[in-house]
Amino acid sequence: MSKIAMIGAGSWATALAQVLAQKDYSAVLWARRQELADLINDGENSRYLPGIPLHAKVTADTDLERVLQGAEAVVFGVPSHCFRDLLKKALPFLQPGAQIINVAKGLEESTLLRLSQVFAQEVGEAALDRYTVLSGPSHAEEVGRNIPTAVVAASRNLATAEYVQDLFMSTNFRIYTNPDVTGVELSGALKNIIALGTGIADGLEYGDNTKAAMMTRGLAEITRLGFSMGAELLTFAGLAGVGDLIVTCTSMHSRNRRCGIEIGRGKTLEEAVESVKMVVEGVRTTRVAWQLAKQQGVEMPITEQIYRVLFENCSPRTAVMHLMGRGKKLEMEEIVSEKISCTMDQGREEKQ
Repeated sequence: MSKIAMIGAGSWATALAQVLAQKDYSAVLWARRQELADLINDGENSRYLPGIPLHAKVTADTDLERVLQGAEAVVFGVPSHCFRDLLKKALPFLQPGAQIINVAKGLEESTLLRLSQVFAQEVGEAALDRYTVLSGPSHAEEVGRNIPTAVVAASRNLATAEYVQDLFMSTNFRIYTNPDVTGVELSGALKNIIALGTGIADGLEYGDNTKAAMMTRGLAEITRLGFSMGAELLTFAGLAGVGDLIVTCTSMHSRNRRCGIEIGRGKTLEEAVESVKMVVEGVRTTRVAWQLAKQQGVEMPITEQIYRVLFENCSPRTAVMHLMGRGKKLEMEEIVSEKISCTMDQGREEKQ
């Protein structure tokens, strides 16, 4: 019976531990607080994943060294802003060659880095061959109840992605592989911004038309930024892209959507985050994406307006007015611009 270490004991880490335990792995969660570890060891994470009886092979401990001892793989299921610190703390106890699986959906706010880049800084570029990001449309509340779910394991090393595929794959949890780590990481992080926006629209009591527009144009700007940073376009049309965007923007399981709803109803950012009672990754990610868009010279109007609502005291209704009042646009701006440019270049060549 192989041991898998789970760094973090929130809803997603607990749900994934449940998946592994059902496949006869020993899944050991690291918890910061003894009371949370005790809850898990008593058979239910009632704080973060209530109502789901845990498999006997799911256990928890507050001692990081004990959790990591003998683990063939380590799953980092902590908020993105905690990743670097916990990675540093874990490094002395990792088994040589242990597989690293990151399931956080965020970016590092202080550096604007993707989490695989943070990992490379701390462990070394070569270690990325044993690094995988697991992402896609996957609410913990459903995975923990064995509701059919499909996600993506992305690694630059195909054998590493296939290891993670084999590790987690079951009749209820399907894994696809993808070599585009950049695209999968950016998809998972940036969709949380759009979910905040659709939540705000719901809080304002706008309709399905508004939500559909927000999601579709949100995907367009996520794709623009991702492509500018080296991601593959097709990734954004897959599970990690449009799949995760749909589930996060439409479900009440989504912390980001719930936070947005409260902001749309008039709560301050602080009040809205407090009402969710868990980390809302999209708040930090909005700040990062706003900076990345400026850095990359990419237009992200929805992200810009959500940034203004969150951090510049812009009212949600004013933000919507700014979005709706923008100048006329072609829907496929980049494609049409590229065709026009190619046509002009061809015309010049013919004249010469």
